[in-house]
Amino acid sequence: MSSDFSGSSGPLSVAVLGTGIMGAGMARNLAAAGHEVRAWNRTVDRARPLADDGVRVLADPEAAVRGADAVITMLLDGSAVLDVMHRAADGLKEGAVWVQSSTVGPTAQGELAALAREHGLLFLDAPVLGTRQVADSGQLTVLAAGPDAARPVAERVFQAIGSRTIWLGQDGTEGAASSLKLVLNSWVLAVTGAAAETMALAEALGVDPDRFFEAIDGGALDMPYLRAKAAAIRSGDYAPNFTVEGAWKDLRLIVAAGERNGARMDIAQAGAERFRRASEQGHGGEDMAASYFASFDKGAGTAPSEPDGTPADGPRQD
Repeated sequence: MSSDFSGSSGPLSVAVLGTGIMGAGMARNLAAAGHEVRAWNRTVDRARPLADDGVRVLADPEAAVRGADAVITMLLDGSAVLDVMHRAADGLKEGAVWVQSSTVGPTAQGELAALAREHGLLFLDAPVLGTRQVADSGQLTVLAAGPDAARPVAERVFQAIGSRTIWLGQDGTEGAASSLKLVLNSWVLAVTGAAAETMALAEALGVDPDRFFEAIDGGALDMPYLRAKAAAIRSGDYAPNFTVEGAWKDLRLIVAAGERNGARMDIAQAGAERFRRASEQGHGGEDMAASYFASFDKGAGTAPSEPDGTPADGPRQD
């Protein structure tokens, strides 16, 4: 990442609250861009490796945000964001930019924006798109809505963590970016669920998955994301890019948002049930491809056979 701060007052002070699948890569890339980065994670030991990348890891969110020009929240849901920001409140600097990147849905934005106003923060509704690898490489797509006054700082943050930013208006409290994120996640989760269920049906019927991919190869039904999730299932590699637990949470948000606005989300509702079942079978922390196991009564299905006919490895527990 470039560390050219021409036309600015120098490196920013940035606090990253939540250093899981996405937050860790964001923190590393901000540090690589020359910014002064402080990070907090609920399980602090998981954040400590960031110290090797120049990130200061702190055990208290208030200490992490103290005096920061920008605060990024990348946590599981709206209640987690609200809880952590209340804990951090005494360290917040008036006029700081709050980059709210957690997927919380549009209705949660009102309470979060109210907290921002209470502490004089510039609030950005700014969820991101990408996998762990995309976050690690600083190539996320940022969906952003918020006041123009926040942009000088925000754009420098986004330059470090992403390859492009889609601005969606000047009012982050309306949830425009979060609404678009739910629409996008609806598609991602539908494809993932269909890939997992298709692999499970192939297993149940004794169909070689290679024949399935041969039949759709290069056609309108073929797509890289389908192949990526099927490959994870076939290899038994469930290292998380997007966890089963997170997918279940997002599908509940999608169903609720649709219902509030007059749209029945039948596929999302069914998908939420599958992810719930996979989570309760013990796959909550694994990649969402592990929803494959929801097709089997006790999550005991085997991974589809490899092309040479040998069984693939089972799921990996992290």
